[in-house]
Amino acid sequence: MGQQGFWDFETRHQKLESKKDLLSCLDAMIPWDEFRPILDSVYDKPRQRKAGRPPTDVIVMFKLLIVQQLYNISDDELEYQVNDRLSFMRFLHLGLEDSVPDAKTVWLFRERLRKAELVEPLFEQFGTYLNTTGYQAQCGQIVDATLVPVPKQRNTREDNATIKAGKVPEEWQDTPHKLAQKDVDARWTKKNGTSHYGYKNHINRDAGHGFIRRYAVTEASVHDSKVLGQLLDADNADDEIWADSAYLSVAIVAVLEMMGFESHINERAYRNRPLSEQQIADNRERSKTRAKVEHVFGSMVNEMGGKVIRTIGLARAETMLGLKNLTYNIKRYVFWQKQDMAEAIA
Repeated sequence: MGQQGFWDFETRHQKLESKKDLLSCLDAMIPWDEFRPILDSVYDKPRQRKAGRPPTDVIVMFKLLIVQQLYNISDDELEYQVNDRLSFMRFLHLGLEDSVPDAKTVWLFRERLRKAELVEPLFEQFGTYLNTTGYQAQCGQIVDATLVPVPKQRNTREDNATIKAGKVPEEWQDTPHKLAQKDVDARWTKKNGTSHYGYKNHINRDAGHGFIRRYAVTEASVHDSKVLGQLLDADNADDEIWADSAYLSVAIVAVLEMMGFESHINERAYRNRPLSEQQIADNRERSKTRAKVEHVFGSMVNEMGGKVIRTIGLARAETMLGLKNLTYNIKRYVFWQKQDMAEAIA
């Protein structure tokens, strides 16, 4: 085996660049510096001492979080993969001589984003960029929610009863390390007869370009309809709204009409009152548009490593899912950029 030289490394870089893989496109097409003003506020205090290694550039740290969401990998796995994969290093603009932020550094940076409540502003910043580049919300909006699993807790029935009452078991309070590993926010729920434990990612997808325009994160037991008000997007150019039958109620339809929305919520059958043939046909027609929201969740499962998150507590779940929703939009933007370039060449 021959000795690897500098030009061998450059040749590999050039081969990767010629492939135009997803990370290469993300690096070239996303205006990363648009995020810098928000990210810089993570370090709200200037460094007191000049000694020691300066903190890693905030754009590099942010791109690390995006890579993590693209492949749904842990902090430790992220550290390993960046050290191991040339494509990751190239995306981060790191050379072989550069040090890679370790798992603890990644965790601390994400915690800073959480405590400063900056994930939603980052999401909105990219939404503003989409609007200024011709990707405004249009053609109406589709709302839906997906269950997000987390590691199951092994609690006693008494502990679970205490948690549901909004309290923390007394014996946990005496052992801080144990309490830190207990998720007192996640909840159980049933869907189609199967029990699920975790949270829900509620989203509003525009029916035109397919971006997530608004989102909310709750524990899994919260009914989808309870979050509808938080998801409505007044900036969508069209007033139509699609949703499945979980959102249907006389009150919701009436409020939507008062707000100027045209409701296309699927109807549902009731005991001893099945849907008529016309209602079934209407639902089928509505679902041609409503089903587009499933493409978002399908992409997260099939292309972004799944929906499971490994954090503890609602606040950290909001951070992770906010980053995941932003990553989806970034990925979706690259899709449209490629489509536009293909049409221009044709």
